[in-house]
Amino acid sequence: MGTPVEPTFSRSALAPGLLGAIVLLGGLALLDSESYIIIRYAVSILALIICVFAAQAKSYLWLIGLVPIAVLWNPVVVIELHGQGWVSAQFIAAFVFIIVGARTKVPVHR
Repeated sequence: MGTPVEPTFSRSALAPGLLGAIVLLGGLALLDSESYIIIRYAVSILALIICVFAAQAKSYLWLIGLVPIAVLWNPVVVIELHGQGWVSAQFIAAFVFIIVGARTKVPVHR
């Protein structure tokens, strides 16, 4: 038996990434309703949270996918998008959330 080794990194972006993907896929049912504003808030906030974790991990390339998600789903200055392109964007954003959440390793500071 050896001494337990302290982890050198954490996957802090995994939970918000998976939650964001779930919100996006669940939001497909609300696309044409007034309640979709809740989805916009949740997705935008989760994208910004993951941006912080990506910056802490010095994985700045992930911001190329996350910043447009935060802007497109922004509930304050709404960019009106409709149709099949917007449905496709939901799936693409969910994929980005999952990939970034799984691949981002935030260093543990002691």
